[in-house]
Amino acid sequence: MAELQEVQITEEKPLLPGQTPETAKEAELAARILLDRGQTHSVETPYGSVTFTVYGTPKPKRPAILTYHDVGLNYKSCFQPLFQFGDMQEIIQNFVRVHVDAPGMEEGAPVFPLGYQYPSLDQLADMIPCILQYLNFSTIIGVGVGAGAYILSRYALTHPDTVEGLVLINIDPNAKGWMDWAAHKLTGLTSSIPEMILGHLFSQEELSGNSELIQKYRNIITHAPNLENIELYWNSYNNRRDLNLERGGAVTLRCPVMLVVGDQAPHEDAVVECNSKLDPTQTSFLKMADSGGQPQLTQPGKLTEAFKYFLQGMGYMASSCMTRLSRSRTASLTSAASIDGNRSRSRTLSQGSESGTLPSGPPGHTMEVSC
Repeated sequence: MAELQEVQITEEKPLLPGQTPETAKEAELAARILLDRGQTHSVETPYGSVTFTVYGTPKPKRPAILTYHDVGLNYKSCFQPLFQFGDMQEIIQNFVRVHVDAPGMEEGAPVFPLGYQYPSLDQLADMIPCILQYLNFSTIIGVGVGAGAYILSRYALTHPDTVEGLVLINIDPNAKGWMDWAAHKLTGLTSSIPEMILGHLFSQEELSGNSELIQKYRNIITHAPNLENIELYWNSYNNRRDLNLERGGAVTLRCPVMLVVGDQAPHEDAVVECNSKLDPTQTSFLKMADSGGQPQLTQPGKLTEAFKYFLQGMGYMASSCMTRLSRSRTASLTSAASIDGNRSRSRTLSQGSESGTLPSGPPGHTMEVSC
């Protein structure tokens, strides 16, 4: 009979002196809760302080997901329903997230003093390198809504090597024209700032319906303690410069881009125009039915599924299991056939396969997906 050998087992995570297994579990739980809540930081930039919240830990050879919210919102009210959605957990466990709050938009932010010069959208974009330098992050996948989508696009134009991909919801790449300015001034005579911002965020049909969601966000904006700050961000958005995007020109987004807009949303025409100005081989266009002005709030499941496909097209999450859209939905795919973005023909493609691969369109065509 072989001799019994004495084996010494060393605890993988030794307890601290005086620590019991129960207290160790409590400490681990507390650390996990802290990680789930995120860690909030502020960094000084040439244009003032900016606050951002980090969730998760950096993953080797993977970019961070960096979000930027729209006017009237902060990162929680803009993105929480999306990133707390069940199917999104598969994504966020694979990426560290950085949620940026525009200056003065973070929870508990003090009201800026009278006469404070709020940064332009270009200057807000120029704050992002300070955030990445502080965190020692080299590349990002940007997710922006409205004003946030413009800011991330501006950043990508000036720092293309640090942006691996962009998800742009409700982007308007154009400066306001004279007609827009006149309409804006006339609206300002009869509407309050909160009502003007609500008209920017949601469709008139949604506002007339006055659903529970609309009531919630009307209350958030109308009773915001930092409403003066929100107005400053709103003014900066309305004074934005034209991005001057040009398909095949010197000024264009050179990373993969997913454009998202709700059917009948306030910014539908602007997003369609932006689609016509981008490289069709790098751009996918998602028009979401029944989603209103804020698809990330009303249809987080559809947007999560599209985001998974987008990440797979970039080479990430290749083994990800697709859910509803891939198994049971048929997407209407319309390809933009001309260089100026005019649509000429359409085709329907079943996404019934379980392979989880991104549907691919004809070479040189932008894919438009209505779901």
